[in-house]
This record gives sequence, structure tokens and C-alpha cells, in this order.
Amino acid sequence: MPDSRQPPATDGWTLLGVDFTSAPRRQKPITAAIGRLASGTLVLEHVEALPDWPSFEALLARPGPWLGGFDFPFGLPREAVADLGWPQDWPALVRHCAALGRGGFRAALDGHRRSRPAGRRYAHRATDLPARSHSPLKLVNPPVGLMFLEGAPRLLAAGVTVAGILAADPLRIALEAYPGLLARRITTAPYKSDDRAKQTAARRDSRACIVQALQAGHAPQRPPLAATGALPSQLVDDASGDHLDAALALVQAAAALRAGAPNFGLPAGVDTLEGWIAGA
Repeated sequence: MPDSRQPPATDGWTLLGVDFTSAPRRQKPITAAIGRLASGTLVLEHVEALPDWPSFEALLARPGPWLGGFDFPFGLPREAVADLGWPQDWPALVRHCAALGRGGFRAALDGHRRSRPAGRRYAHRATDLPARSHSPLKLVNPPVGLMFLEGAPRLLAAGVTVAGILAADPLRIALEAYPGLLARRITTAPYKSDDRAKQTAARRDSRACIVQALQAGHAPQRPPLAATGALPSQLVDDASGDHLDAALALVQAAAALRAGAPNFGLPAGVDTLEGWIAGA
């Protein structure tokens, strides 16, 4: 990241873990877990529901120092960007996609997908294989392309530093998180669903297993999670998994803050058009 400014030590930093949606509403808000590091422990202080874009934008505008892990793709595959003839500079690419709007963006990605051979419809970023994440070009199940379209322009407009991509405010740092990556390192069993028919006792047990592992925090670079009062039960009882995913993103943010500037745990030489998922 082409900037030499160094943020201060972890003391005094707020941490954010954000479970994102491309269509926030009261019934399915963006969910933000808020915490801090204290004596080597990650303290989950509270969880916030952000039901609309102004509330998410207000979160990004909060004064630093903070570092947040955000569960949406920050970049697009360079291969696809080149094929489409789109700008290969991240700020210009983000502005171009925002100007297309949902209809134009969707039409461009649909056309790109149809132009590719069967079995290779979706281009991927370098980070997607190790993270086992979906291509950011995917528009359904889940619509991560739309998450990029809604999230990346708001990061750019907020003037935050985008780790691995763009140096801006050194006291407000956004990192691409992927809760599923961390969850799979604890259990491969399904743990969440928005479908009530799939909100089973077995999935609740999986969430409880994940929360217990986060509280133990034995993995290198992963601080133990401390949550008091009703918060641990809240992470387990939310069958959608949104609260737990926000907490998982918070843990990834804490590991990044401990790794420190300038890379925050990301590998050297990250493609500044594609970005990189924390921990991949």
C-alpha cells in the first residue's frame, strides 16, 4: 500500500466486524459488531443493526482510530476488468461501476459470463481460491457482485484507507473479511440460514461450537473473544447467523490490527485492483 504513514499502537483503537447485505432493511439489516483489544483479549462490546444506507455511511464516517473487517468483496477479478475494458485503477473502476448502476452492472456481467466457456463462466480473484470464496462477479446465491457495487463506492466516498488497495485516512481502515473462512477452520458443519425450515437444532449447536472456539482463542494471531451479559447467547441464538458472522469479522479485524501496518496481515504485493481477504 503506497503510503508510509504509520497508525499508533492497538491501544485506543475501536474494532468493527460488519456482516453486509446489498439491500439493508429493518428485517435484514447490516450487522456491526463493535469491540476493542484489551490485554490480549478481544472484547465484544455490543452489536448494532444498520437498517439503511445512511446508517452504514454514518458508521464509516465515525472518527478513528478504528479498523473494520467488512464482509463484501472490495475488488473485481483483473481478468474480467480487462476483458470488459473497464478502468484498471481501483478508484476509477469503482466510480465506473457506480455510474453503471445496478442495471448496467448486471447487464455487463451477464454478457461477460455468456462470453466465457462452460465451466469457466466466472473469473476469480487470486484471493478467492485460498479463501474458497465466491467470484465477485456472481449476482445470485449470494449476490456478491451487488455487494461490491453497493459497498466499494461507499468505502471510496468515506475516504477510509482500504487495506491492500488504497491509502487514505490512516485512522479509519477497512479490511475485506470473510466470516465463512474463519468458521470453516472451526467446523465445516452448516451453522446458519435465512430459511426458517433450515434453522435447526444442529445448526444452533454449530454456532455454539464456533462461539466456544472463539472464546478459547487458541489459534495463532487470533485473540480470545470475551463477551459479557446476553451477547454470547445472542451470537448463538440468532439463527440467521448475522450476529455470529459480524463477530467472526470482528475477530479477523482484531488479528489484522495485531499484525499492524502497513499490510495488516495481508501478503506483500496484493493486486490493488482485486484486493485480498484477511486470513486467506
